Amino acid sequence: MALKLGIKGNGELTVTAENTAKAMGSGSLDVLATPALVALVEKAAWTSVQDELDEGQGTVGTSLELKHEAPTPLGLTVKCETELTRIDGRRLVFKVRVTDEDGIVMEGRHERFIVGNEKFQAKADAKNPALKK
Repeated sequence: MALKLGIKGNGELTVTAENTAKAMGSGSLDVLATPALVALVEKAAWTSVQDELDEGQGTVGTSLELKHEAPTPLGLTVKCETELTRIDGRRLVFKVRVTDEDGIVMEGRHERFIVGNEKFQAKADAKNPALKK
């Protein structure tokens, strides 16, 4: 594993009818939904570190502290940047910033935990009676 502080992740998303608050059930307006921003943040964070992990490892989101500060209307694009600011054993902490053409949309922090993919999936599957053998 070659994780180092300062690893940055990036992502972007254009607001369409499919990712508005109205479509995603998080409100009634045609603005970018907070759940869509959360997914963007998580993807930027996990993809930024995935190549630095050992074979068979991945990360799962465990904590979000995000402040959605401004709306983004249909047609505009948001850009997300994450930065790995802390490594505490298997716990990773990221600083998060999302902007659009007008400025800051969301800021905060996101934590992820390094897991063994097969073991984690097996633990999750064990909770589902239909998947038990």
